[in-house]
Amino acid sequence: MNVLYLDWPCYGREHALKSMKRDFHFEVDLFSHDSYSDRFSDVFDKAFDTALEKKNYDLVFSFNFYPLVAEGCKRHNIKYAALVYDSPQVKLYSYRISYPTNYVFLFDSTEYRRLHDGGLSTVYYAVLPASGDAINDCLTKPYDRNRVQAEVSFVGSLYDEEHNFYDRVYDRLPEFTKGYLDACIQAQKLVQGYNFLEEVLYPDILDALQAVEPYAPYPDGVETLPYVYASYYLGRKLASIERAENLQKIAARHSVKLFTQDISRRIEGVENLGPCDYIKELPLIFHFSRINLNFTYRSIQSGIPLRCMEILGAGGFLLSNYQADLCEYFIPGEDFVYFEDTDDLVAKVDYYLAHEDERKAIAQRGSEKALSEHSYKKCLGEIFEKVL
Repeated sequence: MNVLYLDWPCYGREHALKSMKRDFHFEVDLFSHDSYSDRFSDVFDKAFDTALEKKNYDLVFSFNFYPLVAEGCKRHNIKYAALVYDSPQVKLYSYRISYPTNYVFLFDSTEYRRLHDGGLSTVYYAVLPASGDAINDCLTKPYDRNRVQAEVSFVGSLYDEEHNFYDRVYDRLPEFTKGYLDACIQAQKLVQGYNFLEEVLYPDILDALQAVEPYAPYPDGVETLPYVYASYYLGRKLASIERAENLQKIAARHSVKLFTQDISRRIEGVENLGPCDYIKELPLIFHFSRINLNFTYRSIQSGIPLRCMEILGAGGFLLSNYQADLCEYFIPGEDFVYFEDTDDLVAKVDYYLAHEDERKAIAQRGSEKALSEHSYKKCLGEIFEKVL
């Protein structure tokens, strides 16, 4: 079986390539190009065509979905399998996702149902895979134990950098619109397990947003304005607010380490250690933190975020907000723990830091289940069974 793999700096790259070769005995070639994420590119098309014509490929594979790849595979009548782990991903709303050569696997069951029930037969649901190889490899090499061990840790963005689109437009909005959107964000902050931000963006609110920050879909795009503004503007602002507030409240009682791109970000009581190396450090942080926090970006309505699977794969204890898919495939209180609100979060941090044996047992069960039931071999096997 000949596979062309779209090579870009994605999570899971080494695990997927190793599994394809070791577990399935595929012949895998790598293809990379600077324009892989563009919506239209003649230079990409030419390079991709050249690569596809070098060998009789049975499949093109990528993490996340790319319209240019879908277009090229359609031209050559080659199957294209994409395993999506990012959200939001506006590229999913390219009309090119409907090409019959596509097999797009979504990790959020709500997003899957939304697209499938909308008439797309090219989308499927898949739980993201976990691997124990990363932590096993890291533990054989020198590392800074003081840096990677923590009572409580969070690895992720606080969305205070240039991608905070909400703050960029806020001062230009009418006073009523600002008050309304602020209220929507605060209301959504109180609700776990259901994202209603798209639903509350009524036409007059969208008109106000469009007046100060116009958005037009890409020529191949069918995404709606509520999806764009809710996912990329309100969603990022909400994540920034709730992540900082939650970390600060925990830090008032316990030691908290934050690993994030913005090294200058200050949260009272939180030790900001800046970005971590996702190959050499991330598995160690998950492994040696007594509690690993997950705050899910609200555009992931029910899915299990990649962060959760990586924590479990590294043998870490996972404390997450409620996600329906997480509770479908893992048992709360046995494989992981979820919190309902900020007060519950702080109470559960208190409890599990004080009950070490129970915490370790939950971490072990969660890791064993993730590695046995959601390994790369099993996940990719289910994908290839559908595609091939």
